[in-house]
Amino acid sequence: MSRCINIYFKKDSIVLKIKEDATTNEILTELQEKLPDLKDFYKDERTPILVTGKILKRFEIDNIQKMIQSIIKVKVDFDSPKTLGLHDIKRTFRKDIQISETKFYKGSIRSGQRLEFEGSIVIIGDVNDGAEVIAEDNIAVVGSLRGMAHAGAKGNEKAIIAANIILSPQIRISSKILERDRKDIERESFTYAYINDDGMIEME
Repeated sequence: MSRCINIYFKKDSIVLKIKEDATTNEILTELQEKLPDLKDFYKDERTPILVTGKILKRFEIDNIQKMIQSIIKVKVDFDSPKTLGLHDIKRTFRKDIQISETKFYKGSIRSGQRLEFEGSIVIIGDVNDGAEVIAEDNIAVVGSLRGMAHAGAKGNEKAIIAANIILSPQIRISSKILERDRKDIERESFTYAYINDDGMIEME
């Protein structure tokens, strides 16, 4: 039987590395098998557990955490982007982000590539100049956004675009388009874009 979880003992933590193609059922089944043996290590120790590897969905994180803590009373940390799933992102300025199905893409989007999804997209990497990202709902980039991003592609005006830095000459939300020349991009840096109360794309 193929194993989907490898355990590493480090000085400050115990690492559970999950294979990227592991299913939820495989993860939970193997955890149930391995946790009793791992518990023997915790006679006096309280070393935290770090879960890494696969980018986990919120329900997977919740189930894994509950299973571990039901057997071992220890702190559990996750290397997955728990607050980037867009169902958890809250803008402080006045805009709540709607819940939607979210696709995680690990890696940068190169020039000429096009990524589309009927929901929200989270990209763990950069979106390079000449690339396109199109989502029916929100777009978040854990890196630089230089290519064209179109959020709310089927008319969702509550969609947002978020990135570590937005350097795109053109972004779109629903039917709205915002174009910026190179001087504007060099002069001001933004991380969020949304449609304001006047129906225009605003950046912060």
